Amino acid sequence: MTSHCRHRCGAMKRKVLTMPQSAEKVLDHAPLFREPEYRQMLAEKKANFECPHPDQVVADQNDFTKTWEYREKNLGREALVVNPAKACQPLGAVFAAAGFEQTMSFVHGSQGCVAYYRSHLSRHFKEPSSAVSSSMTEDAAVFGGLKNMVDGLANTYKLYDPKMIAVSTTCMAEVIGDDLHGFIENAKNEGSVPHDFDVPFAHTPAFVGSHVDGYDGMIKGILENFWKGNERKEVAQAINIIPGFDGFCVGNNRELKRLLDMMGVSYIFIQDASDQFDTPSDGTYRMYDGGTKIEDLKTALNAEATLSLQHYNTRKTLEYCKEVGQVTASFHYPLGVQATDEFLMKVSEITGKEIPPAIGLERGRLVDAMADSQAWLHGKKYAIYGDPDFVYAVARFVLETGGEPTHCLATNGTSAWEAEMKALLASSPFGKDAQVWAGKDLWALRSLLFTEPVDLMIGNSYGKYLERDTGTPLIRLTFPIFDRHHHHRFPLMGYQGGLRVLTTILDKIFDKLDRETSEPGVTDYSYDLTR
Repeated sequence: MTSHCRHRCGAMKRKVLTMPQSAEKVLDHAPLFREPEYRQMLAEKKANFECPHPDQVVADQNDFTKTWEYREKNLGREALVVNPAKACQPLGAVFAAAGFEQTMSFVHGSQGCVAYYRSHLSRHFKEPSSAVSSSMTEDAAVFGGLKNMVDGLANTYKLYDPKMIAVSTTCMAEVIGDDLHGFIENAKNEGSVPHDFDVPFAHTPAFVGSHVDGYDGMIKGILENFWKGNERKEVAQAINIIPGFDGFCVGNNRELKRLLDMMGVSYIFIQDASDQFDTPSDGTYRMYDGGTKIEDLKTALNAEATLSLQHYNTRKTLEYCKEVGQVTASFHYPLGVQATDEFLMKVSEITGKEIPPAIGLERGRLVDAMADSQAWLHGKKYAIYGDPDFVYAVARFVLETGGEPTHCLATNGTSAWEAEMKALLASSPFGKDAQVWAGKDLWALRSLLFTEPVDLMIGNSYGKYLERDTGTPLIRLTFPIFDRHHHHRFPLMGYQGGLRVLTTILDKIFDKLDRETSEPGVTDYSYDLTR
């Protein structure tokens, strides 16, 4: 190190020691970094170490990225993905495992990968998310992870007292070709867990598909574990419900169970994480809470039908349910009037149970609320992004309100989803100018928002940077939501959920209007208090 460098490092250390932080008044990082000392330190770091381009060059390039010319280049990208609106397969598998009674998720791979899945779920739900890892390192990558599996299953069984261990994989295990079925059998033969202990598994390579595929694979693996080789004795009018990967499962599952209970339906929720991610603070720590009971999983084989609330989350699972002889049906996240109608009518058709008048009143109240607010909703333009079923559901609800879902984007959307979306949009005059973007990411959405602006954007927390950049107000309605708290505790599905979505959209519209009419006599011409 040169004397010049030693001098500068010493100077920076001295500055750090004088930073404005004290035990009496501890500043959060946001106000702390606004203090003059930090501003100076960050400015020096940028000038001395980042080698930035001149400000004018940066400004010119930024302006270029807002043009139609750049949009064409951006949408033409093939070899690069920038900020995709999806996660990887193992995250979906870990979430799926959380919905079963006293089940520990076991991810065969490195510790760092598992930390990502746990933190993603914990940051969204503001609850602990338990999962273990086989802790594969360089030697396992060369020689295989069998020993890691043997030791890992033994430790998991002894330390965490699970009733079931659900095994999934990361990229490392998939690239070297580890055989989960063989590894688990070898582990049982070596006494890691008893031979009759349930260890369902799913291969979930993170380099293909997305979290919805991982969810699907794990649900199918768990059902196969309990159903394969067993005789099915059909129970007429009994149904299974699979909710799909849903960041609002706490509110949604409880709302749907309330509706089914009102109808008097016999049902089993397969993968119910509503209690696991909403544990109370009452002095007792719950590593496991709620979830579909193991005995109910076995009974679920006998149901007349299995209904999925999210089609693209459960394609392989529903195929398996058909193979065992069940009637199947799938929906696209039943949100709003028509989607909830279809779900409840299908339940009524299969079970023979009438939809009670009390539910009809809830429907009427939602329709009334939409009519009350139609003047503020009609003609509003939206950009909607997220998982395929979510985007379909929100676009459908927007059409019901007289809005225009101008940009509908799903990074993990397929050509089949794209065709379904286009058919939906063609069914309404409000969808005639809408565009569907399967496989595109949020950097592509940025170009769309600059070249064809909309009034509102609906998605997850990652849209906040688009909101800052483009000025498009963001409504957070899907996983993950990191920068707001407790949204997931309230439903989006059903008529009550539709009312919540309606109110959320209206609040955002009125908040923007209030900001634009904040000066009495200048922008607030009529001193308006009523909206």
